[in-house]
Amino acid sequence: MPRSPRPAASAHQPPRAPAPGAPRRPGKGRVRWAIAVAAATAAVLALSACGGGAAPKSADGKVELRFTWWGGDKRAQLTQAAIAAFEAENPNITVKPEFGDWSGYWDKLATQTAANDAPDVIQVDEKYITEYSSRGALLDLSKYGIDTSKLDEAALNAGRSDKGLTGIAAGINAATILANPAVFQAAGVPLPDDSTWTWEDFGRIAADITAKSPKGTYGSAAYGTDEASLGVWLRQNGKSLYTTDGKLGFEPADIAGWWAFLKQLSQNKAVPPAAEVVEADAAPLDQSGLATGKNAMAFWWSNQAPALEKASGGDLKILRFPSKAGAADEAKLWYKASQFWSASSRTKHPQEAAKFIDFLTNNVKAGEALLADRGVYPNSDVRAAIAPKLTPADTKVVKFIDEIKDELGEAPAPPPKGAGAIQEIIKRYTSEVLFERLSTDEAGKKATDEMKTAIRS
Repeated sequence: MPRSPRPAASAHQPPRAPAPGAPRRPGKGRVRWAIAVAAATAAVLALSACGGGAAPKSADGKVELRFTWWGGDKRAQLTQAAIAAFEAENPNITVKPEFGDWSGYWDKLATQTAANDAPDVIQVDEKYITEYSSRGALLDLSKYGIDTSKLDEAALNAGRSDKGLTGIAAGINAATILANPAVFQAAGVPLPDDSTWTWEDFGRIAADITAKSPKGTYGSAAYGTDEASLGVWLRQNGKSLYTTDGKLGFEPADIAGWWAFLKQLSQNKAVPPAAEVVEADAAPLDQSGLATGKNAMAFWWSNQAPALEKASGGDLKILRFPSKAGAADEAKLWYKASQFWSASSRTKHPQEAAKFIDFLTNNVKAGEALLADRGVYPNSDVRAAIAPKLTPADTKVVKFIDEIKDELGEAPAPPPKGAGAIQEIIKRYTSEVLFERLSTDEAGKKATDEMKTAIRS
């Protein structure tokens, strides 16, 4: 199911951590790291109460805002173009960029927050927005006149909590299956009708492609290395990854069933064997099975399609997820905020920080600079205005997002505190199941126990 993007791809979602190795049990260090980030963030409570007050401007009326984000060189170039457009309209405000790759981003931000030195404007990921907002580290943006009238309601609500509106979506995307038509054609297997196919159809088609392809080519990549993939499965079975009160929304048997179907796919050779799954998980995006033609299908987020299409050198097709009953509106997809624009609750310039976030959200000049780098633009007017400037691959993603609008399920509950550790737990136990070191029932019990501990921490 949907994979997190690779650092080298300047992707819209956070890059994946190295995959767990087959004979070893790594991943615990990453879990400890996620919990340490939460602990460091919690230290802000010991320093001061939440809420920032406006500071006097300098004698010449100038204000400087610090702005931090993660991403590669392309994202930095596009974002600084948006900054330049904002500064041209607001000559008394200077925006100082602070950016880096995902690997050190959260450690640095947690340390800055605990030291009362967080940047004024912060790019925040869904996994951590509840962590930061619940600690009082993020500003309630609803108090500063930011226009949200043109934003998708589900994406907007993803940034709300009992602390207010602490994040505004920088982009939206959806979970998808990306297909490589060239691999289908070489195997003599037609592309599926993604508005009617079931999980049984998916397994049959993938196994058929493997059987009719050269050795080493498989009908699909495996799922099981991202919490989004589990979330889709649970939603189709009447459960959820999280509840609105910050708990797990499923039982051990539910995730065991998800792994049981994955084992069935593996036994039928619809997906690669365990060792290759682990190896593929550690590969960069441009070396993934879909990009290299070794997989006919793979689970990715919609906004990763352009980078994968470029890497594959050919056309890719964006497919809806299969469902249990074979109906598109039963796939239970949703619009996900790719990232959020947030502001530190300790900023000395809350009005100016909010003004910059409003510009990034609603100004066509910002849209013309950022385009689809962080996903489909959440402001419908800006999305329409920049459409002629998008690449064909980005246009394809926008079309897909628009097509599924009337089929979406309810927006999922936001990840609770501690949710940053969940992906690594899922990945580790997927490996245990595929290598048959644990039964699906054993893995279900152990994994849910660890997840409950992580979100209680």
